[in-house]
Parts: sequence; C-alpha cells; structure tokens
Amino acid sequence: MLRWLLSVMVAVGFVAAAAHAQEEKPRHFSQCQAIAGSLPGATFARFEPDADSAKLQLAAVTDEPVTITYLGHSTFYIQTPGGVTIATDYNGWYKPPVPPMVATMNHAHTTHYTLTPDPGIQHVLHGWSETPGEAIKHELMVGDTFIRNVTTDIRRWGTFEENGNSIFIFEVAGLCIGHLGHLHHELAEGHYAEIGRLDVLMVPVDGGLTMGKQSMSKVVQRLRSSVILPMHRRGPVIDDFLGMFGSEYDVFRSPEDTMQVSIRTLPKKPTIYVLKGV
Repeated sequence: MLRWLLSVMVAVGFVAAAAHAQEEKPRHFSQCQAIAGSLPGATFARFEPDADSAKLQLAAVTDEPVTITYLGHSTFYIQTPGGVTIATDYNGWYKPPVPPMVATMNHAHTTHYTLTPDPGIQHVLHGWSETPGEAIKHELMVGDTFIRNVTTDIRRWGTFEENGNSIFIFEVAGLCIGHLGHLHHELAEGHYAEIGRLDVLMVPVDGGLTMGKQSMSKVVQRLRSSVILPMHRRGPVIDDFLGMFGSEYDVFRSPEDTMQVSIRTLPKKPTIYVLKGV
C-alpha cells in the first residue's frame, strides 16, 4: 500500500511539473542590446542561445527584406518577412492600407497616439504608463518580430512628464530597427546601453518641437546606425538637419515613400534616406 501511495505521489508530481512547464512562457532575448558593463565605451554583441532557445529566436538573420513605408508625421508602416505589420506613433490619421497587427504610440501630443484605435489592431502598445512617472515595459514576440521599448522623459512648455515617451525597437530578420518617438532630451549612457545596436533609425528632425537639430544629430551620430530615416519634420526644411552631418554620411533622396532593407543590403557607409513625403 505504501509503495502504491508513493508511486501515485510521484506520478502526480510529474504531471504537476509538466503542467507548470507548459504554463511557462519561453523567454526571448534581445539580439541588439549593448553590454552595459563597458560603459561609457559600450560595445555591441549578439546573444548566442542554446539549441532549444535558437528555435524560439524568430528574429534570426534572413535574406528576406523588411519593407518600410512613410505614411506621415512620425508614422511608418513596417512589413516583416513573416507578415507582421506595424504602425509607429499611430494616431488614426495616417493609416496603412489595412489595420496593422501592432500599433505603437507616444504621449507627447495627439498626433502621436489615439485613445480610440481601430479595433482590428491586435496589439496596442502605449509608450507611457497610466501610473504617472512609472516606466512602462514592453517585451513581446509577434510572429517573427521581437518588440521592446526604452522610456525617456517629455519636457514641454514648462511641464515635465517622466517616462512619457518610448523608443520602440523592433528586432526582425537580423535587423535592429529603432523609432525615437517624440524624443525631448539627449540620451544618457544607460539609455544607450538599453537600446543597443540600431541598424535602422527613425529620427524626428523638426529642430525644436522635440529637441534642437544639433542635439538630435549627436544622438544619431552616437547610435551609428547604417540607415537613418528622418521623420516629424515641421517648419524647417530637411536641409537644416542634413547640414549637421559631414562627408562620413551619404544622403539619398528617394522618389518613393517605401524602401526595403535587409541585413545583407545595409549600406557600408551610414546613409540618410529621405523618403517621399518627409
């Protein structure tokens, strides 16, 4: 009898352990983050997972490109090789052809968010917390894309909102794509460590509504991205922003509002792509 009870207890234990394992969600790792221990001279590295984790790393290097379309203001429409669609700083005005699977938003102005998003959007990611001052944290896999954020502050017209803006980072097809949102201040070393490597950078170039073009150019130069996509241009001509960069940067003025980029087609020299509409 005792032996029978022991066997039942062991069996129940195995079942409980299996059920617990099934409930646990697989952990995903950023392939773009910096090694913070070496700051201020941060270096960048790829995480090399074990065989089991590798199966979960859907943001692996592929030859298929990511398609990026400029819709207007700070809204880009990102289409991944795995069919994930993302609209950045979604406000409901600049809409992609169909509701995106993911919409990221920021809190600076209503041109960067909406409280009544299209109900067809599966993931609505606010760049701010409903608790004032609290830093919201996003880390999720959507199809082949790992999405995370790094919060920054908002300063405007004498007011201050701690952690009111998020830099959203999309890791897909081996690429690290970052959207600075409504960035109001230069980044600290801790921000750069959290952000890590960015191959494609979406940067506001208004020259004042976010922050001055000189400060913004410092952020761009520090991040050392291969592709820089200007956005959020209000008032100043784009040449004011381009004039902040020397011969170490190329400039391409595209007749189209769409571009394709893959890890294999990244330019060797940092290039500012001015898409149609900017």
